[in-house]
Amino acid sequence: MSTAPTISDASPAAPPNPSLEFCLRLTRAYATLTRRLDNALGSVHGLSFGDFMILYHLDRAPGTRLRRIDLAERLGLTASGVTRTLIPLEKLGLVGRQPDPRDARVGYAQITEAGQQLLRYASVTVQAIAQEATQSMSTDQIDTMSALLGQLAGITLANT
Repeated sequence: MSTAPTISDASPAAPPNPSLEFCLRLTRAYATLTRRLDNALGSVHGLSFGDFMILYHLDRAPGTRLRRIDLAERLGLTASGVTRTLIPLEKLGLVGRQPDPRDARVGYAQITEAGQQLLRYASVTVQAIAQEATQSMSTDQIDTMSALLGQLAGITLANT
């Protein structure tokens, strides 16, 4: 007659896998920071952090516009995900659509003057939270971590 294994019979837990632990901590840090940014941006400026990132990338782009597919790449979203996210920003007048005169299949998203103004105000809020989140880190640590996270995300100078 066999008996079911009990907790005391179980083998000791395997040592934590460093790669898994890194990914779990990274995900938790991302969720925590995004929640803080969403709350602050939403209550003060009526934006989500995702909205802020769209405005930020458009503002930094040449001519303050990007092809939707390029914006999707910078945000780590699909092209359809970007299109869904842009719709409310377009309705608010923060982002405009711009067709490509040479290729009807290509559409650009361009930040408007109203979007740039809101981005300036929202940037103050985001910078304050970023400063608070990294206050215990040295500039060298921030630079190293930024480079490592960029490497993980496949970010190069060409697609920042």
